[in-house]
Amino acid sequence: MKTLKPLSDFFNAIEKDYRISITHIGIYAALLQFRTQKGFVNPIEVYRYEIMKLAKITGPVTYHKCMRELNEYGYISYLPKRNRNQRSTIYFNS
Repeated sequence: MKTLKPLSDFFNAIEKDYRISITHIGIYAALLQFRTQKGFVNPIEVYRYEIMKLAKITGPVTYHKCMRELNEYGYISYLPKRNRNQRSTIYFNS
């Protein structure tokens, strides 16, 4: 059940947050899945294409917009890398 707590906490937090769309939820779930695969580390380091594939989204503009918004809304701390050959760092806020 430890693996479901972060997702459950996220759903509780967004229950009354009208700004969150299905795309935000998909990306956040993909980030949690990636984190689970890496042994629950915080932060995780990811390439955009890894999360886009898990979240089933194809548009990089959509990905960057939702990641920026999740960061602005306080659900994650997103430190993007401008170099495509470096992974971005993502912290999960408790």
